[in-house]
Amino acid sequence: MNEAQFRQTLAKLDGNFLLKQIGQSNGSWIAIGRLLSGSDIGDVQRILNKEPFDYLISSENEVITITGSGEANVILRIPKIPKLHLGLFLATVLTTLIAGSMMEGANIFSNPMEITKGIPFSFTLLLILGCHEFGHYYYAMKHNVDATLPYFIPAPPFLFLIGTFGAFIKIKSPIYRRDALLQIGAAGPIAGFIIAVPALIIGLMISSVVTVDSEQVGIILGDSILMKLLTFVIHPGLPENMDILLHPVAFAGWIGLLVTMLNLLPISQLDGGHIAYAMLGEKHKTVAKAAFLTLLPLSFLSLNWLIWGVLILALMRSTKHPPIHDIKTPLSKENMYIGYACLMIFFLCFIPVPFQIP
Repeated sequence: MNEAQFRQTLAKLDGNFLLKQIGQSNGSWIAIGRLLSGSDIGDVQRILNKEPFDYLISSENEVITITGSGEANVILRIPKIPKLHLGLFLATVLTTLIAGSMMEGANIFSNPMEITKGIPFSFTLLLILGCHEFGHYYYAMKHNVDATLPYFIPAPPFLFLIGTFGAFIKIKSPIYRRDALLQIGAAGPIAGFIIAVPALIIGLMISSVVTVDSEQVGIILGDSILMKLLTFVIHPGLPENMDILLHPVAFAGWIGLLVTMLNLLPISQLDGGHIAYAMLGEKHKTVAKAAFLTLLPLSFLSLNWLIWGVLILALMRSTKHPPIHDIKTPLSKENMYIGYACLMIFFLCFIPVPFQIP
């Protein structure tokens, strides 16, 4: 065991153990500190039991001593997938396949095998959503925060164009540390963005350029800054009477950017709310209210903003973020840079008018 490995284990105890001193003796690493309010030695021991090293813990006059030693005995832990999660995922695969095949003009009722036409859209969209949620899940596990595997939510493709209402994970234990809150909140949007951008680039390259018909009925998708830049690079010099008919892969990438943007709104317990609260502390309250009120004038540009605002208020009941234990502990520069990166991603993905029906 080296110091970095010992400190990595101690970081997982931050919700239970306050470190006062760390040192080395006879080849073992020793940490001295005290338990945080509401924690006991059993809580600490359960966490240490999951680690690949040998740990001893002792208590004397409320002083806790943790001794770590040995070589790592790495055991690959593959989480068991509950039937509910698997069932929802398979149902979402089916509904997004149907949605994607409908975009390609397939009629699965007369020819069920045409559902395979929906594979490019379904695979791309679920990859983006899956990477987003597993970004949260990975960092929750890294910070010893109990979280569920992703829940994928299917939607009737004949009523909801893309065949899914998205995905989410449920955090089942408190997040005590400020840096943990920021990293867990930021991991999802960053991971989803990293997948959505290449998907959008590939999709734009295989999309068709068509003549605009003023009488044509359909949905016009709004442009973000990133969408405009990529369109300009991939399809330069597009005449005014021409437009891009997005390939389903590009459409999935566009949805990925939209989902990233919505999740990064600095409101309540959205990903952006976690990030903004971790960065701003109590000042987040003012930012969250301002961001929520901004949805009202935006709703004059697109009714979608009003709908999303109502959903946020209905689901989260407040624009404020619940308090965490060490909100006054300063964030490192590296963590602040992560927050600024998320802010940049938000502006790159922001779409003032997401949908228009001519």
